[in-house]
Amino acid sequence: MRKYNVSALKKLQKESSIMDNGGIKVIFKPSPDEDRPGYLDPVELSLLNNHWEGVREKEESIDLPSMEELIPIIRDNMGFPNYNLNTIEIYTKYEEITDSGDRVGLWRYYPRKSEKSLKRPAFVFFHGGGWIGGSVYAVENFCKLLAEVADAVVFNVDYSLAPEKPYPNGLNDNYYAVKHVYDNAEVYGIDVDKICVGGDSAGGNYAASVSLKARDEGVPKIAMQVLIYPAVTMADAKVEGYEWSEEIFEMSAEQKNIIKGCLGFGRPEKYEESLFIKAYITNKKDIYNPYVSPMFAESYLGLPKAILVSAEFDSLRVQTEFYAKQLIDAGVDTTVFRYKGMTHAFIDKLGHVAQAEDLCIEIAKAMKELFS
Repeated sequence: MRKYNVSALKKLQKESSIMDNGGIKVIFKPSPDEDRPGYLDPVELSLLNNHWEGVREKEESIDLPSMEELIPIIRDNMGFPNYNLNTIEIYTKYEEITDSGDRVGLWRYYPRKSEKSLKRPAFVFFHGGGWIGGSVYAVENFCKLLAEVADAVVFNVDYSLAPEKPYPNGLNDNYYAVKHVYDNAEVYGIDVDKICVGGDSAGGNYAASVSLKARDEGVPKIAMQVLIYPAVTMADAKVEGYEWSEEIFEMSAEQKNIIKGCLGFGRPEKYEESLFIKAYITNKKDIYNPYVSPMFAESYLGLPKAILVSAEFDSLRVQTEFYAKQLIDAGVDTTVFRYKGMTHAFIDKLGHVAQAEDLCIEIAKAMKELFS
């Protein structure tokens, strides 16, 4: 069920352009209904206004919550109700694995028509949520659509959350989930040479970190990493050449205050002042650990092909595209997309915004080209 006209999707597929950002080529996806620079996509703007109005009403009814009370509130307000866009039957299966030492839920989706195929590609997805929240349900429809469009087996990992399970629990959960898929490829009917990983936001952080860890450990073999507006550095940790400034973002005078309100998660901040990072990282020194902040890896040699995705009005856009340059400079085959007028977590709005479906199509294309 789409809330937009299919013409919006066609425009995204056919009218992208190439822009240069610090020496890297970025595929710039248009806003279907807003050509002016510095403006939010109109559908995105409408959804933001409606969503945050409801959140404000909830917040006004709560008096100065404690930290223990605040995290459940944040978790409750994460995600966005989205739609199932599948046109064929998708099988859904569930299991629990304990390879990491935690009990981890592993959802699996694949087209019924290809159930008996023995060499299918696979995609292991890690949801976002700032390491403290989010859920497999927020990205389930995205994963199911990817399973259809890519004709693949898609896994959706229900990993441990902080602060109950801080670093390295979530990383280990996700790494061992991919290793479990790799070790049991024959059981799942997938090809060990066709396993991709990906995630959005904190999940993009995990996808980058899992790719580094898999490279370092020698297993599992990962064919491609898809990093959707990933967090690749923590707090105020930065490497030479990386700078964040609001001046980087072109904002129209009319929407400047609204856009500034979208530039929260991902801007530099002190470790002691970050609820999300302090909950996940209990040792401040770990903000410089490459498995926490992939921007600090000593080398990117041997990493799998990468797709990095940014949203124009997302603080993490700066990290995303800087990390893409780090990978490209190291010789990693890397493709970069930027979606005009969009904000953080837009894939949660599948069915509402054409950009989420478009990205699913782009990932599926890359998988097919990689494995053709």
